[in-house]
Amino acid sequence: MQRKAYVTGTAALLAALLAGCSSGSASDGPSDDSHPGDAGTATVAAQPGKYRTLPEPCGAIGHDTLDSMLPGIKQITDPVQRDKAYQGQAALTYDTDRKVGCRWKVESADATDRLSVDLERVVSYDNSVSDDDQAKKLFGEKEAAADLPAPGSSSPAGGASGAGTPDPSASASSSGGASPSGSPSGSPSGSPSGSPSSGASAADLLPRVLSDLGDEAYIDDQLSPAGSTAEQRTVTVVFRTSNVVVTLVYEEQPTALGSVPDSKEMQDRARNLASHLDDALGG
Repeated sequence: MQRKAYVTGTAALLAALLAGCSSGSASDGPSDDSHPGDAGTATVAAQPGKYRTLPEPCGAIGHDTLDSMLPGIKQITDPVQRDKAYQGQAALTYDTDRKVGCRWKVESADATDRLSVDLERVVSYDNSVSDDDQAKKLFGEKEAAADLPAPGSSSPAGGASGAGTPDPSASASSSGGASPSGSPSGSPSGSPSGSPSSGASAADLLPRVLSDLGDEAYIDDQLSPAGSTAEQRTVTVVFRTSNVVVTLVYEEQPTALGSVPDSKEMQDRARNLASHLDDALGG
């Protein structure tokens, strides 16, 4: 009887040890549905953009700048109406932290001038794509739609006849990448300018990429018929600073028959304003 009890106790002890080993193997070893290389791997979310808010555009542009770009403001004699013209009209938006804009339209004895400024703070909802990369994509789409001529081209690629071709009589800057001057070129608004300065070329004013504004930028210049009396020039500057894309559109339509808005003058003014907005963003 004593030998039988000893054997039974030994068997029970072995069974307990085997059960413990089996339990340890199940918890310590890899599971059947595990995948090699998964251990220690973590998904890292893309970085958010630099900007979380946007400036208020109607109040971000000073009176001196508006006087230069919209000469008709100074011709308004009624102080209340003149102040209203300076204020502009805010663009309709449902989230001022994501998209804002402002519009101005002023008529003068020489021309009708329009200015619009739009700022968009781009946010990526894909954890694998950063806000900056999403903004780069948006900027790239705008640049592709502008269909800029290839560097060194003497005429724009595609587009209607005359569109995007600066007035040959407009005085040109010495190089496309030079910083714009801080004052108008001197020719009256809405009237043709004099002969080009020595060594200047109208090709310097073609639509092109700008290297001195934001993280990336371009300028477009389109000349199109505006009724039977005059031609309208539209200068567009688009630039990206981090996750904010800014679009500036400056238009002028002269009242006098045969008048052509000065390309260099309008481009200089538009680039000056774009540079100011970039500074306001802290770019």
